Amino acid sequence: MAKKKGVRLLVKMKSTESGHIYYTEKNRRNDPQRLELRRYDPFVRKHVVYRETK
Repeated sequence: MAKKKGVRLLVKMKSTESGHIYYTEKNRRNDPQRLELRRYDPFVRKHVVYRETK
């Protein structure tokens, strides 16, 4: 059986300060652009901006 194309999809977020990667889901209807979130980066031990990558 084929999976339906849903509204929510898994996206990969990459830190702007280091190479740390964080996975999350986004709603493609509410956020059609690329996400940009502030999350904790354990490599640099502070909160930094994470940007959505392909």
